[in-house]
Amino acid sequence: MSASPVPLIAQTWDRLRRPVWLYDPQTSRGVYANPAALVLWGAETLDELLARDFSVLSPAVKVRTDRLVALTADGGEVSERWTFYPNGQPFTVQASISAFSMDDGREVLLFEASPTEVDAGERRAVEALRHTSAIITLFDRDGGRLFANPAVFASYGSDDVAFAARFADPTEGEAMFTAAVAGQSMAGIYPVVASDGHRWHHMDARPVIDPVTGAAGVLLNEQNVTARVEAEMARSAAEQKAAMSDARQRFLTDMSHELRTPLNAVIGFSGLLVEAGLAASRTDQARRIHEAGQDLLTVVNRMIARPDAEATEPGGRPEESPATETNAVSAMEPETESPALRVLYVDDNASNRTLVRAMLATQGIACETADDGARGVDAAAASDWDLILMDIQMPVMDGVEAARRIRALDGQVAATPIIALTANTLDEQIRGYFDAGMDDLIAKPVDMIELLTKVTQWGGSGWRETVGAGAMTGAD
Repeated sequence: MSASPVPLIAQTWDRLRRPVWLYDPQTSRGVYANPAALVLWGAETLDELLARDFSVLSPAVKVRTDRLVALTADGGEVSERWTFYPNGQPFTVQASISAFSMDDGREVLLFEASPTEVDAGERRAVEALRHTSAIITLFDRDGGRLFANPAVFASYGSDDVAFAARFADPTEGEAMFTAAVAGQSMAGIYPVVASDGHRWHHMDARPVIDPVTGAAGVLLNEQNVTARVEAEMARSAAEQKAAMSDARQRFLTDMSHELRTPLNAVIGFSGLLVEAGLAASRTDQARRIHEAGQDLLTVVNRMIARPDAEATEPGGRPEESPATETNAVSAMEPETESPALRVLYVDDNASNRTLVRAMLATQGIACETADDGARGVDAAAASDWDLILMDIQMPVMDGVEAARRIRALDGQVAATPIIALTANTLDEQIRGYFDAGMDDLIAKPVDMIELLTKVTQWGGSGWRETVGAGAMTGAD
């Protein structure tokens, strides 16, 4: 507070036994206080009180003060309970607050206060707090429990569970508590470890003042929202399954047209050339083209039909060459096929990046790129990807090291499928890719059918569901 001209009416207020003071909400400083108010605020003199700075307000007090300004602006008067903390000691009063015009034109707040006792309403509020399903805990700034309602014991089996220990990931709790101590309110839905197993709680932590000691604290309000979260997860999974089914049908329709139409011309004209009476060497060449076209048509037909007998188990690492027919067929399984995917492609060659992006774009697959392994690791950590395509031989950091570092990242990104896309395909090299945490391999030059089928196989939502299930059950 800073010294200000004292209004003439203050001569009358000085004789009152009831505390009266003026407060300027614009400067967060006092204007005047009578002797009774000096006693309430624990100040020896008016100058001492006016020198105090009240600009550091909790969010709740700031909102409450702004509300007083609005309600009293047109001559209104507000009567309500306030707890003040003179010299850190709480003092509860019933205050009448109104607007007061200073001689210099400023509008300030006039407080007229009288001590009060806890009434029946507050006693009922305490009883309601005991019976509410909301899980309420008050902590001091060091994390010590100051208060916990019975719902805390019902949820955790103890009313003295540490703040961070409630979270399935204690680091999330530590971050929330640190923010609240620093004056920032935080809220969100988190997995927690309750006495009856894993739950989802809406956690709301905010800075408060302990009304007993006047010290800063943290109020944690929890709501059990497990049923709502699980219902939303089930709904989302059902919608995704339906969308994937529709997308699969569109994909198969497009593939059938785009592949069978040119094959029809290849097989038809090569058959005519075989019967055209050409020289023996030319006839043999035409026959080879014709047979190759027939073989390719067989592969296309089997891929479109997706016979279950030829489908490999999704999520497993291939034991044979990645470009085999079996892998192309397994990639079309409906559980994993998803055209609307987000792919990160890491390759130092600009032409390779352009080619792969163009191939993926034919099926509506979004592809972002990075031009070396180090930037690939940064990009992987910075966003949410369905799949990562990783070149091996690159400057700055090669693909094997980049894969190791991605697997060491925190969170779900560490489980993102990684496919090596490389011309280095010796057996020993491939084993090194798998040892680094990669899941599959596509050999260069890139075959478009193999690329699209493996991207849809590995980029589907199955791996996310596995990771999510592990988080809910505590599985490794």
